[in-house]
Amino acid sequence: MAKRTYRSAIIAAALLFPGTAGHSEELAAEASAKSAGFQSSFARYEALPAAAAPSGNAVDMALIEPAIEEIAPENSLGAGVASYYGRKFHGRRTASGETFDMNGLTAAHRTLPFGSKVRVTNPSNGRSVIVRINDRGPFSRNRTIDLSRAAATEIGLIARGHGTVELALLGD
Repeated sequence: MAKRTYRSAIIAAALLFPGTAGHSEELAAEASAKSAGFQSSFARYEALPAAAAPSGNAVDMALIEPAIEEIAPENSLGAGVASYYGRKFHGRRTASGETFDMNGLTAAHRTLPFGSKVRVTNPSNGRSVIVRINDRGPFSRNRTIDLSRAAATEIGLIARGHGTVELALLGD
């Protein structure tokens, strides 16, 4: 019975694992042919030539072209109505804790962080000013920003006391 089991195991192995005898050379040749084709599809490596040393005629472009100043990115805050405050509040403390100076280029805004720089443009005359937010407000209805007297003067809002402006938050 042991012979029968042994014979059955040999037959099963022969059926499950087909012989590869005699094919190993063919498989190796086929693999090397594929490998050679794969290798030939790449360009040969060649070192780059050394950079030429600058000659006496070389021109340094940094000396000719002026440096391009980086333009601060702007984020439009939209348009709104601006007013100004001056004499009555001059010398008082602002919400940020500093003393209000009506001659400084500062402004009050409800939500912008203290220290933010905002470009305020009067579209009726095209004049603009950059102000620093140092106070909270305005507390008047339908107003977007309160400017210091100096900032309002720069963009031409003093005569009417208020006017439509466009706001843009400047990046640092």
